[in-house]
Amino acid sequence: MPFYLLVSVGISIVRPGAVRLLDSGFGPQFLAFALCLPLVALAGLLPVVRALESAAARTLCELPGGTLALGPAGSWAARRRSAVWFPLHIGLGGLVSGASLAIPPAAVVLLAFPFVPALRSKQWAWPWDHEGGALWTAPVAGVALLVALIAAVHVSGTLLARCAPVLLGPTPADRLAAAERRAADLAARNRLARELHDSVGHALSAVSLQAGAARRVLADDPRFVREALAAIEETSRGAVAELDAVLGVLRAGESTPAAGPGLAAGLETLVAHSRATGTDIRLRVDDALGPLALLDAQVSAESYRLVQEGLSNALRHAPGAAVDVRLERQRSPQGELLAVTVENAASGRGRSRPSGGRGLAGIAERAALLGGTARAGNEDGVWRLTARLPLSPADGRQQRPEVQGTGQESMRQESAP
Repeated sequence: MPFYLLVSVGISIVRPGAVRLLDSGFGPQFLAFALCLPLVALAGLLPVVRALESAAARTLCELPGGTLALGPAGSWAARRRSAVWFPLHIGLGGLVSGASLAIPPAAVVLLAFPFVPALRSKQWAWPWDHEGGALWTAPVAGVALLVALIAAVHVSGTLLARCAPVLLGPTPADRLAAAERRAADLAARNRLARELHDSVGHALSAVSLQAGAARRVLADDPRFVREALAAIEETSRGAVAELDAVLGVLRAGESTPAAGPGLAAGLETLVAHSRATGTDIRLRVDDALGPLALLDAQVSAESYRLVQEGLSNALRHAPGAAVDVRLERQRSPQGELLAVTVENAASGRGRSRPSGGRGLAGIAERAALLGGTARAGNEDGVWRLTARLPLSPADGRQQRPEVQGTGQESMRQESAP
């Protein structure tokens, strides 16, 4: 109606006498209606039209989710498709709505015409004579009109339902943007999952083992019990702080949490808390690395998480076994590398989850994000986890996150060392 009124005003300005012509019959009115469609097509170029029409088509045509683009048109290709859809929708919709208003009353008159004398006394603009034996053709014509209206509505709806995915569906650029958004969301969720697993998961494992060790020597070694309880307190406090940080990211809607502790600030504390479980842990840092505080912040934070996960696996799956932790500087054709190695004697005394955990997958992802590699497996009775990270993370990124292994054990994530 807004477009029809606009055309009527325009015609009255160009030809003042044409306004009465528009009121004289259906022909001029259909002509004015046809003149509206180019204006409708121009309006379809507006970006917001695609979003509005997609919502209408999805509801009216009952189209499944994902077949139509949800947002405004972001390219001229999408706008041109909307400019084709909009006049098609408005044109068919205008014809169907006009017929829906006019045909049912006419059909009722035709159905009642043989039975209501008052109707026969009026002068109707019939296309044929309904007097005499042709009187009973009126109800037939009424039923035919209703059937034709239903058929027109069905055909129009089917046509629009088939055209909507083609004209309002996502363009290749829309699909690419959606894929990038999904990839970014997935990366953010994976990052949060790694942070929760490595920080809170390790803390819970360490607290459990520390409490168990303190309970076993409660009467014989009060000094060790005090140290274990102090370690439990500090470990729990740190886990709560990291959990609050991750939850804060979830509430704020940020993409990634802040970087966790690094080697310089947290390695000694991490090893000390793990030793409080009664485990013999030997730490060796290569002098060639220089001061740990000078390492790249991201490399330092990810290396800390790798050591944390290695210690957590050793404490969980091989309790009592000595653990060696080594940080070394290595050379490779790609540049300088930081090699992180955590190894312990393989043992079947620890519990392992039948389906495997997520720690090794997280290690692979952390290494790959920096352009490094990770390797885990049982070699001659020693469970060894090794990760090699470039000291300058800009040297290489986006490798496939894969943990290499030496045997079948390494293919199962977090199997018992």
